[in-house]
Amino acid sequence: MLRLKLKEYEKSGPFELSPDALKTLDDLNERNPRLSLTIDPIRGQTDSYYLTPGSTVGAVESGNLSLLIKPKIGIGQLLSLACYAIGKFRPQERDFDFEPDTALPDVLALALNAMARRAFARGLLHGYLRKEEALYTVRGRIRFDAQLRRRFSIPLPVEVRYNEFTEDIPANRLVKAAAYRLGGMGLRSTQARSGLAWVAGMLDQVSLKEFPVNAVPEVPFDRLNEHYRGVVALSRLILRHSAFESQRGKVRASGFLMDMNQVFQEFVTVALREELGASEKTFGEKWVGYLDDGKQIPLRPDLTWREGNRCWFVGDVKYKKLESRKGGEKEEPGKPPNDDMYQLLAYVTAANLPGGMLIYAKGEAETADYKVRHCGKRLQVAALDLSGSLEQVLGRVKELAEKIKALRKEAEARRRAA
Repeated sequence: MLRLKLKEYEKSGPFELSPDALKTLDDLNERNPRLSLTIDPIRGQTDSYYLTPGSTVGAVESGNLSLLIKPKIGIGQLLSLACYAIGKFRPQERDFDFEPDTALPDVLALALNAMARRAFARGLLHGYLRKEEALYTVRGRIRFDAQLRRRFSIPLPVEVRYNEFTEDIPANRLVKAAAYRLGGMGLRSTQARSGLAWVAGMLDQVSLKEFPVNAVPEVPFDRLNEHYRGVVALSRLILRHSAFESQRGKVRASGFLMDMNQVFQEFVTVALREELGASEKTFGEKWVGYLDDGKQIPLRPDLTWREGNRCWFVGDVKYKKLESRKGGEKEEPGKPPNDDMYQLLAYVTAANLPGGMLIYAKGEAETADYKVRHCGKRLQVAALDLSGSLEQVLGRVKELAEKIKALRKEAEARRRAA
């Protein structure tokens, strides 16, 4: 099998690719728009190419080709941020502490097994599920409307509705689906494969459900099922970012791909919401109205902080590769593109606010504060450092939250003075 190892946003060294391998990469690009892989032929050489991935990281296999794209941050850091964003779960350091060269699907399988063992240590979680069946004995409540409609004057079977205490509940279904999803990815680690087999065996009496990528359900938590939060968060993450296809004849593609744009935006939104003590209804991606009087240009920032009909803060989250600039012997973060600044200016103008914020990942944009001529709007640029532990990153989010609070106070003061 041809194994290609790449790194997010970095141009690879030259690879010799056969026509079949090149066609497979083209097919993967076509079938997975998130992949955004650039393939550049090397001038003067036959069958030699440079490969440059975009913001999507992960692993995907198709036929005899395996493609691995590593994130700029560590895999453990990436998964910690993603689990926090999807379930407000704070992983322990050991949860994703595996060998650096371990492929991402294997890391996920090993972590799922470890978290499942901790969650199942008290026994499988049970809950009540409502069922409606036709039985020859009465159980629960008789569904008289269904009985008369379906059975006429026949006394048996009886249409009944009852609650069953069972392990076949949504939380266990998510874990089982994630284990089976990972099991189809061609894992290299024997330990990872045996770990998934253990998880599947423990959930033998649980229904195997298929969850579409865009329809992975949430699970509410309380004191009775809080110990399941970690394994459910990781399971939802696996189901949301994995994909299986069986197109183009017998060639089957499978993989786990994460768009860092999505992960970064979700993490920043959830972490800021928690730090600001805001709800999903008041803080997040929301429509702020139109830029023009004719209502032809709608605006929807990544971040808004609203109370009732009033918007007190707008911002945008950007995870993109910016052109760096030379600073002595090393490259330094560059300035945000004009398009990003124009976009933020449109948001603060439409929302009638004195300023707003652009949030980038550190290393891409420099921190700055711009004052727009003639209108006095302030455009702040912040850079969030994703290195270190999750707790360290959340500490930096706290500093961002303080700046957002200051922007809101300024907006409130302007509104009172008007």
